[in-house]
Amino acid sequence: MRAMQIPSDHPLLLRIVDDLAANGWSQQNIFLPLDLTRALAAECRKRAAEGELAPAAVGRGPSSEIREGIRGDHIQWIEPGQAEACDSYLQLMDSLREAMNRDLFLGLEDFESHFAMYPPGAFYLKHVDRFRDDDRRMVSAVVYLNDAWLPEHGGQLRMYLDADVPYDVVPTGGCLVVFLSGEVPHEVLPATRERLSLTGWFRRRGNEPF
Repeated sequence: MRAMQIPSDHPLLLRIVDDLAANGWSQQNIFLPLDLTRALAAECRKRAAEGELAPAAVGRGPSSEIREGIRGDHIQWIEPGQAEACDSYLQLMDSLREAMNRDLFLGLEDFESHFAMYPPGAFYLKHVDRFRDDDRRMVSAVVYLNDAWLPEHGGQLRMYLDADVPYDVVPTGGCLVVFLSGEVPHEVLPATRERLSLTGWFRRRGNEPF
C-alpha cells in the first residue's frame, strides 16, 4: 500500500478548504483510495476481534460515562507507529491540517482520531463535537470504511445545517465529511449492518491553563 503523503495544495484538499470557508462543511465521496479504505477497515476489525475497542463514553474527564441510550459505538484511539494504514491516514490528514491553517488561519496544532464501530441498531443522538469546557476542537473529520454500503442499510450521518434542515450522508467506503466542530449539530442513525469509520478532530491550542 502506497503512502498517502500529498502536498497541502493538492486540488482535493483545496476543495475541502473552499467548502469550509463557504459553508462550514464539506463532503468528498471519493477521498480515500480503495486499498487504504480496505486496509483501515481490516485494522478496525482486527482490533475489535482482539477486544481492543471499548464502548464509547459521553462527556470527558471524570464526568464521562457510558450511556448506550445516547451513543452505542465502540472505539479505540489511533496513534502513530501502530499500523501502516493508520500512519498513511494520519499523514493525509496532516496535509489537510496544513492546508486549512494556510488558507483559513485556524491555528490547528494537532489531529486526534479513533476507530468507531457501530453494531447493528446502534446510534448516536444529536450533539455537537465541542465540549462546553474545552474549545480546542475546531474541525471534525469522519471517513467511512464500509464496503458496498447501500442507502437502505441506514447508518446515515444526519447533519443539521442552515435553519436546522437535516442533510444525510450515506456512510460509503472512502467518503470523507468535514465540518466545524462547534457549529454543526449531527447524529448517527441506526443501521442494519455493522458500520465502520474513523472519526477525528483537528485541534487548536486550548484556553485551559498550563
